[in-house]
Parts: sequence; structure tokens; C-alpha cells
Amino acid sequence: MTDEGRKPAWPSGVGGLDPRPTPIRLTNLWRWAQLTWRAEKRYYRRLGRPVRLRSGRLARSILPSLERPVFLIGAARSGTTFLGDCIGRVPEISYHHEPPATKAAGRYVHHGLWGSRRSRWFYRMVYAWLLRVELDGGLRFCDKTPTNSLLIPFLDRAFRDSQFIHIVRDGRDASVSLGSKPWLLAASKGSTVREPGGYLHGPYAPWWVEKERREDFEGTSDIHRMIWAWRRYVEAALRDGPPLGGGRYLEIRYEDLVAEPRANGERMLDFLGIERPQSRQTLLHALDRADQGSVGAWRRELSVRDLEVIEAEAGDLLRRLGYAG
Repeated sequence: MTDEGRKPAWPSGVGGLDPRPTPIRLTNLWRWAQLTWRAEKRYYRRLGRPVRLRSGRLARSILPSLERPVFLIGAARSGTTFLGDCIGRVPEISYHHEPPATKAAGRYVHHGLWGSRRSRWFYRMVYAWLLRVELDGGLRFCDKTPTNSLLIPFLDRAFRDSQFIHIVRDGRDASVSLGSKPWLLAASKGSTVREPGGYLHGPYAPWWVEKERREDFEGTSDIHRMIWAWRRYVEAALRDGPPLGGGRYLEIRYEDLVAEPRANGERMLDFLGIERPQSRQTLLHALDRADQGSVGAWRRELSVRDLEVIEAEAGDLLRRLGYAG
């Protein structure tokens, strides 16, 4: 594998650190495998799923199938993790939380740095490996990675029978929640910590920022970066998801999910074709943990100036979604 290499599109270094993302190379694939396995242990294990080697499951794990994979997409801090934790408890699903190897590969796919065959091979190789190590052969693979919102056309080509569940949240609430994390904050500048995709924490422009606006992204306010991220993810998913058709793309509003978790759970179960009563109850019971208190936090947290910044960056999209008058 090659990295971005010859013509860096990223700053050369800040405070002795290089904010360019960690590359994927043949020489460091072992490191990406290590990071992915650590994330797998952390998130898969917390689901508390028992290992049950039913007839044929061990054999199917040797050469696992990637038929009808599920992609949970949406802007960061839009409820993707909560939804993933719930769907991940369904026995028919093998759920995986933001595998670092494929999360890092997103920029190579989006910028065309890898060809379609290489990209397809890499994603399918990582996903099959995760099914194998969990002895989940025969289950449906499910990946929750927010940045997949910008990769729907590629994922559609690589997995022709895939399904996408897009969770949409009020961008103002998502921005408040994202701002509570160190990932894009100006105060994180100079940090030595990298997020799973290989980027340093701080105000550095990730791969999904428009090329001509990278300097603006790095120099603007925190709240602007947060709503900017929300707009980019949601615009991409709304552009590329619906054309797949109702059998492959489902949109769920976060506010509806926490207000009526069972009704929206039924919609998702029908969409996924989960029919076994016990499995359906597993998801519905998990969704009962939904917290309505997280809706409308922006009214307490955002200033008039913050709202003006949000309006300038994403006002049209908020109105299109019915979040702002």
C-alpha cells in the first residue's frame, strides 16, 4: 500500500508534531491490524455476546460470507454509537465499531489514491478477518463508522447487496455533543493523541474537508468546525443514500428514535428482514434505554453568535431537514 506521499496536502508540522494522518503502507499493516484488534476487543466484548458455535458456524468462519452487510452511517455524535450498540445485540448481526484499518482507508478511497480493485480488496479483507476472529461466520457483518457517510458510492459497488441505516440528528445538538470531545478542538492542538483513523486530535483538516477550504477549517472557531463536520456527513449521505432505494437505504431521525424507540425499532427490524421474535425483542429492549434528555441541548449551550455561525454554514440544510425555521 502507498500513502499520500509525494505531494503532501497537509501542514508539515506543528509544535514538533506532524498532523498528517498515519499512512497505510505494506510495512505498517501489522500496526493497523494491531489497532483494529484492540478496538475490536474493546467494543465487541462490551456487547456481552456469548460465543455459540452452532452447527456449521465454525466452518463458515474459515471463509466467512460478506453477503448483505449493514452500514450504520450518520454524522459524528448523532446517535450512531447508541444505535450500533443496540443493533449489535441482535443474534443475526456481527457488529463492529469503527474498525481503525477501514476507517483510515476512507481517505484513500475518497481521494482516489487507491484504485477500485485495491479498495474493494482491502475492505473485504478486513471485514472477513473480523468475522473470522470472532467466529461469526454465517452472521451479517455490520460496520458503524460515521465517515462511511461519504463513501456510499464505493460501498455500494464493493457490496452490491448492502443496506444502509442513516441516523440524522439536529445539527445544533450534534455540534454541541461533538464539541465535548477533543477530536477537532483548538485546545487539542499539539496533542500527541491520534484518533482511530490516524489523525492527531486538534483543529487539523481531515480528509473530508473541501480542499479549497482547509485553511479556513483550521483557523475558524470550534463551533464552526463542529457544524461543518455535521453538514459534510449529512449532505453526502442524503445525496448518495436515497437513490439506492427503500430496500437498501433507511433514514431514522434521532429525535424520533428516542421519543418512540419501539416504533422506530420495528421499522429497522423490518428493513433488515429480522423476523425471529426473540431477536426482534432483543433490539426493542435495547432501544428502551434511549434518553430524551439529549434532545434540545443546543438551546442551553449555544450563544447567539454560535447560532449565527451555524446558520451561515448549515442553515439551508437544517431547514431542509425541518430543524430550523
